[in-house]
Amino acid sequence: MYFLMVCRHHDGVDEKRSSVRDQHKQWVMSGGEGSASVLIGSATVGEDGKANGNFGVLEAKDAASARAFAEGDPYNRAGIVAAIEITPLPDTFQAHRISEPMSKSND
Repeated sequence: MYFLMVCRHHDGVDEKRSSVRDQHKQWVMSGGEGSASVLIGSATVGEDGKANGNFGVLEAKDAASARAFAEGDPYNRAGIVAAIEITPLPDTFQAHRISEPMSKSND
């Protein structure tokens, strides 16, 4: 199944986010130790152009696995994330159009 993950960050966490960014990237590349595969993702920015969160399109066996991936992210564990949204994507989602997934397969 595919899911859209949106993580909203607290205000004023730029320095903390920078300090754990490498750990976050490792988490993404590992697929959260196999809980999900990240097909694509990026930071999100506000109208001021400053980072205010991150998103990802995940492949996971179920919503609980997708949420486990988001909750285990070093950004969340460091207290950077204020809210996590996990939204199922329809069966018609065309994942094959994403050419290079960001993490290893969770198979």
